[in-house]
Amino acid sequence: MEPFFRDFAKQLATLHDGMDAALADLPVEALDYVPGQEMNSLAVLATHVAEAERYWIAAVAGGEATERVREREFQARGQDAETLRGLLADALESSQQVLARLRVDELDRQSASLIHDRTYSMSYALVHGLAPTAEHMGHMQMVRQLWEQRQQGQG
Repeated sequence: MEPFFRDFAKQLATLHDGMDAALADLPVEALDYVPGQEMNSLAVLATHVAEAERYWIAAVAGGEATERVREREFQARGQDAETLRGLLADALESSQQVLARLRVDELDRQSASLIHDRTYSMSYALVHGLAPTAEHMGHMQMVRQLWEQRQQGQG
């Protein structure tokens, strides 16, 4: 794996470690908890991150086929922590496999986006696969903290 993609994969794995910790040992009730209006549950965030990462990195950057239905990601409910953690682990594994075969001299290569009906450079797709993952990891950590505070009678 080229150094750029190796470093990218390490950063992605670090984000996944944070998301994994945010989900660990929580009951389904906590994973489905929505702390406020226009906020998402841990189940929705984990599902959305996994599918968005797979889409941007494997499909757009890596050219793999996808059947993503974005709207369905925001309806995730009733899944246990191990299922959600497995979904994220599968997305990370897929991303790492794609990153292992990419080359730096391809970063300007254009790929079609079926969802957005346009093309994006590989570099754009990779950044769009990483930056929102980091943002949503932070959301997941906050939702977990709000859940824990609520359970302690502080929220």
